[in-house]
Amino acid sequence: MILVGGGSRSGKTGFALAAARRRGTRLAYVATAELLDDEMRQRAEAHRKERGSGFATFEEPREIRALLSQRGAEFDAVVVDCVTLWISNLLHAGREDLRAEGAALAESALACAAEVILVTNEVGCGIVPENDLARRFRDEAGWMNQTLAERAAEVYWLVFGCALKVKG
Repeated sequence: MILVGGGSRSGKTGFALAAARRRGTRLAYVATAELLDDEMRQRAEAHRKERGSGFATFEEPREIRALLSQRGAEFDAVVVDCVTLWISNLLHAGREDLRAEGAALAESALACAAEVILVTNEVGCGIVPENDLARRFRDEAGWMNQTLAERAAEVYWLVFGCALKVKG
């Protein structure tokens, strides 16, 4: 399992796609975004163009673990983009124990026959959010990223389109 993190528009997805391509030709992309408005649909279309036709695409906003378990062996690499949208989806679905969800995701990724490349955002470098839900999201993302980084064989931090290898 590889964890790729950084800020918004830091180059995370492009880095993750390139890492997947180096692992083989049977490639999957798991999109966690829920396309609830025109702006999110435009973002999804831009990501489709960026990855091209070489990836089987799965739109899965919540049940990533089941997808990895059921379909992971079909691929050389699976890019999950992104963990922080997944956290948001879980929060909005009323899931409470996100630390357990993160640990279970790590276990599923490690058990998967494919190399799993998780893309995540670092959201804790800014100001303290003004409302409870935003603070909870920020905290849950930080704990989730720590859990995933601890279990990952490699961790990369992306900034300004440049990758810094943090672990592995």
